[in-house]
Amino acid sequence: MEMLKDKHVVITGGGSGIGAVIAEALAKSGAKTTIMGRNYQRLQEKTEQLAQGFATTVDVTDEEKVNIAFQMAVQQHGIIDILINNAGNAISVPFEKMKAEQWNEMLALNLSGVFHCTQACLPAMKKQKWGRIINIASTAALKGYAYVSAYCAAKHGVIGLTRALALETANAGITVNAICPGYTETALTESAIENISLKTGRTKTEAREELLKNNPQKRFIQPEEIANTVLWLCQHEAASVTGQAISISGGEVMS
Repeated sequence: MEMLKDKHVVITGGGSGIGAVIAEALAKSGAKTTIMGRNYQRLQEKTEQLAQGFATTVDVTDEEKVNIAFQMAVQQHGIIDILINNAGNAISVPFEKMKAEQWNEMLALNLSGVFHCTQACLPAMKKQKWGRIINIASTAALKGYAYVSAYCAAKHGVIGLTRALALETANAGITVNAICPGYTETALTESAIENISLKTGRTKTEAREELLKNNPQKRFIQPEEIANTVLWLCQHEAASVTGQAISISGGEVMS
């Protein structure tokens, strides 16, 4: 399958987890892929598994570093056709104990990072009158979760940005959408399980079951399910789908 042949895709946070699986799926569909993140060794190892892969480090919270990384991507593979804003992270802390620096860190990484990366490639997309911008958000963008208020606030902001930008680009051949997964089987979720176990004294099995309670299907989302949704949104046949927040959560969130 080469439905994305000659398309250049940039995936932030592409060295592991959801981002890495998305990169694999799009590469198999013929795309030229640039994966970005902070760990160059991990990025390089993943790049070796991609047919037309390129890796560069980036700190999405730093506008200057984002612009440099995107310039390098364009030099390697040409104009960026598809942007997957996947970089992100969550910290767990009760609201009244949260420090301002933790709040600002979550907004910078999960919301401002989307802003910087999108600004870096949007002008070229508008010039060629075609583009796909897909923001990997979370069910935390659609509902609240205790102890991750900053993360929830940032991800809610991503949905607002998605909807506003979708309207601004509606006549430019560009679609802007968000994907909102529930708890996904990745290292990030395993870290959350360990954190719950450490802080509550529960076993890892009990902590895992606590997270699974949120999903009516009683299972974690698989990264491949998210990658397949990304692949669909990238196709020409999804040209009328824009401004949407697509929940992949086993029924946890319905709209």
